[in-house]
Amino acid sequence: MEGWSFLTNHARVLLCMAHDPGVRLRDIAASVGITERSAYGIVTDLAAAGYAVKQKHGRRNRYQIQAHMPLPELASRQLAIGEVLALLAGAGAGSELTGGKPA
Repeated sequence: MEGWSFLTNHARVLLCMAHDPGVRLRDIAASVGITERSAYGIVTDLAAAGYAVKQKHGRRNRYQIQAHMPLPELASRQLAIGEVLALLAGAGAGSELTGGKPA
C-alpha cells in the first residue's frame, strides 16, 4: 500500500508534537518524510487554526496541543482532537495536551 497514507501529514505532525512537545522541525520532517520547509508550513497551519500553541523555550520551541479543539471534518465534530491523539499516540503520550484554551 505504498503511495498513500492513512493519516494526513498534518495529523502526523500533530502526533510528533504530542509525543515530544520540544521536537525540532528537522526531526518532525524526518519522522513524517517531508522537507523542513513543509514541516514549518504545517506547524504554522496548525498554530493558525488553534490546534497547537507554539511557545519559545530558550532557543527552541515547545508545542502545546489544544486537545479541546474539534476535528476539522464536519462529520467528526463530536470528537475533540485530544481524543483522537490519545487513541493514536497511546495513553502515555501527549503530556502537553490541554483541555482548556491557551493562556
